[in-house]
Amino acid sequence: MATPIALAAVGGLYAEKSGVFNIGLEGFMIVGAFTAAGTMFALGGTSPTQAHIWIAIVVSVLVTAVLTVLFAVLLIRFKADQIVAGLAVWFVGLGFAPFTAALVWGSRSSPGLASVDAVAFGQSPLVFLAALLVAAGWVVLYRTRYGYWVQAAGENPEALDTAGVDVNRVRYATVIFSGAMAGLGGAVLLAHAGNFVGTGQTMVDGRGWIAIVAYLFGNYNPVGAAGAALLFGALDMLNVQFQTVGIDVPARLVNLLPYAAVLLVLTAWGKTRVPSMVGEPYETEE
Repeated sequence: MATPIALAAVGGLYAEKSGVFNIGLEGFMIVGAFTAAGTMFALGGTSPTQAHIWIAIVVSVLVTAVLTVLFAVLLIRFKADQIVAGLAVWFVGLGFAPFTAALVWGSRSSPGLASVDAVAFGQSPLVFLAALLVAAGWVVLYRTRYGYWVQAAGENPEALDTAGVDVNRVRYATVIFSGAMAGLGGAVLLAHAGNFVGTGQTMVDGRGWIAIVAYLFGNYNPVGAAGAALLFGALDMLNVQFQTVGIDVPARLVNLLPYAAVLLVLTAWGKTRVPSMVGEPYETEE
């Protein structure tokens, strides 16, 4: 349950570290989940193989990366309002995925497809892949020259520009990365669930928004963001755990716990320092 949130959070924090607020993570996750389901169905019908699942995940990442290129151009080249553009991505995802699902399957949800097999400790390889990406995200951000460029793009782009680094190129890369990671998060959610659900807020169900809170809670640190995602994922699983031990708690009440935790975090956590140039377009002085 934590894996999709952690993946989207790592991507989102990279974009915001560079000065671009990608509030469209939820929309990109929806697109990623639907693309994975559609690809699995196209390749294997209602009985896709494990190979089809992995191909579907790769396709989802590529599709969302391409869509994020258009999103990045809108934000960076044409200086669109980042909040409005991100909300537009969310609305497009909410409308496009269920509509297309209805065209393909005659319903806003897909039939049962397949889920990825567990490999160790009852977990899928996607969980271990997420842990690897979180670790790599920390190393790149805090131990490489490129990571310092990302941080400078969000804190002092003029200094980065003076050093001869193209600020907007760095921002393009991080925004595209954020969309691809959100798409991967949506595909992972689909690969674990085994079918696409397009009713309500879709199967993504606010995880993109929680991912934003996760990296804020983690103070823009990939490891901290993954820890926050683990907390929210654990709260999301309480309903299953209560049923397992025979505790009778209304499911709707338990399902509200992750969102209540988000409100508490936003209210009580005051240590996060937002990069100073978030939301500010940059034009080179040359």
